[in-house]
Amino acid sequence: MDIKSFLHPKHEVSYITTSSSMREALDVLESCHYTAIPILDEQGIYCGTVSEGDLLWKMKATPGLSFDTMHEVPLVTIKKKFKMESVRIGADLDDMLKLAADQNFVPVVEEGGIFLGIIRRKDIIEYYTRNITD
Repeated sequence: MDIKSFLHPKHEVSYITTSSSMREALDVLESCHYTAIPILDEQGIYCGTVSEGDLLWKMKATPGLSFDTMHEVPLVTIKKKFKMESVRIGADLDDMLKLAADQNFVPVVEEGGIFLGIIRRKDIIEYYTRNITD
């Protein structure tokens, strides 16, 4: 078993780009029904993850910010509460499992940080639950 076995490829994953606004991030989160999504730059490099909480804290900390003005706030100006670590596609399974213990998903990258997709903690748990033997 290796990391590739758990990978949800980029074309199946919701993500947002660094050139997006706060409003665009909120719209993507709403449409995919996730609480956090990866952020990629224009070259497809993984740059971090934005969560609903990050957006909420930005609203709270910004007097006058409303749903009507969120489109004016660049995504890159939003402070991220947690840094979601990525794993390289060729890494050991143990490296990915260590990250999955603290993250709902693990971004997977190749050389140069190019985003390939994610591994969901849910899929890891389901796999091990099906394959545990007494």
